[in-house]
Amino acid sequence: MSDIEQLRNRINEITLHMTRLLKERTDIARQIGQLKKSSGLGVTDEVREGQLREEIIRLCREIGLDESLGKKFLNFLLNESVKVQSDGKQTHISIFLKAKEMERQGKKMIHLEVGEPDMFPPISAKAGLEEAFDTGRVRYGPTAGIPELRASLAEHVSKNFGRTVGPENILVTPGGRFSVFLAINTLLDPGDEMIVIEPAWPAYRECAINAGVKVRAIQTTLEGRWEPSISQIEEAVNANTKMIVLNYPNNPTGKILPPALQDQIIEIAKKNDLYVLSDEIYFLYAYGDWKSALASNYEKTVITQSFSKSHAMTGFRIGYTVAEKDTVSKMSRLQALCITNVAEPIQYAALKALNSDLSGFKRAIKSKIDTVVAEAKKINLEFEVPDGAMYVFARPKKEGFDGTSFTNRLLDSGVAVAPGEGFGNYKGFIRISVAQDEDTLREGIKILDSVLKGL
Repeated sequence: MSDIEQLRNRINEITLHMTRLLKERTDIARQIGQLKKSSGLGVTDEVREGQLREEIIRLCREIGLDESLGKKFLNFLLNESVKVQSDGKQTHISIFLKAKEMERQGKKMIHLEVGEPDMFPPISAKAGLEEAFDTGRVRYGPTAGIPELRASLAEHVSKNFGRTVGPENILVTPGGRFSVFLAINTLLDPGDEMIVIEPAWPAYRECAINAGVKVRAIQTTLEGRWEPSISQIEEAVNANTKMIVLNYPNNPTGKILPPALQDQIIEIAKKNDLYVLSDEIYFLYAYGDWKSALASNYEKTVITQSFSKSHAMTGFRIGYTVAEKDTVSKMSRLQALCITNVAEPIQYAALKALNSDLSGFKRAIKSKIDTVVAEAKKINLEFEVPDGAMYVFARPKKEGFDGTSFTNRLLDSGVAVAPGEGFGNYKGFIRISVAQDEDTLREGIKILDSVLKGL
């Protein structure tokens, strides 16, 4: 047998042995997940992961293995554990699907779980659809978007977000969610790390795990007004870190970071050559001192936007990305592979709707927030008054409160809210969406209070 055959056989033996160990590790991770669930613990434990990471670094140095490779392998294993332990985890989407199924069976349901504005899209969107159909604009189009929409979006961004951009900086996408997916899957590689400030919209973590990227969560607290510390972020950065995600106004808390703090975070990104992925789809509903991350003029900033919230066009599935030309090109190539292009008639609807007067939408959401805040205070929920967005992230004053079991119990009384565990290790919280008419919101909070009292 040749030397190369002997070495190949040895590699095969090692690979098979590693696979058996992976099976054993996965079984143990599943057991740990079950114990965590029964004990009310969250899936991730950043302290424990950090300790293991330090041990891996020491071992790599002892045996002469490249530290980056060792950490990438660890990140793969940690992500697999998260997948196993997250099985059955409740999110706003899972509750929404349950609520819709109950409705199909005849149950009356008040939807306070999803952020779908109850306003109707601007009438100009209809005109755009009609015009597209009447003029035959119903064909394949450029992957990055029709030129007219990209140009209009560039003007809109330059006017409103503190930085001048051109059409080449715009990618039209089927909703903001797909912008996030594209950014993570084109800019990061398996084994890379991404920092997410929690509580956070679950899609960031889910997209990262799908791409083999490890999420390093920065835990913030109600007592700390949902603000991360600079030291937390600095300590989370290492050689494998490639991106930090911002989302302000925040989903689920409605928090807006003080501009000076946001600037400090972006400076950390600059210092460490990280991408900044800033999800700003709630920009219209900012009632505090907010500014776009674009205003920093940092070239590795990627902004995701959507017509879903600002224009109440959730069902149209259209959003856009703002980034450097090379980043747009990379994301566009993956979009071409996945969907070819956003439907041409939908783009014309967005083009017509873009510059609509949205001041009424903004006033309506603020009034709804004020209504929910007033009602939530009456029933002694603990929360930070939102600076924007369309949610109240609240904690009932009940010892051992489990937001997940409560959410499922509340469904039986005809109200759907989102469990806090969908946004990180916040099982004692619930998220209340204000995207309903105000009478419905009051009725929903009243029912929520009666179920709380019955615990």
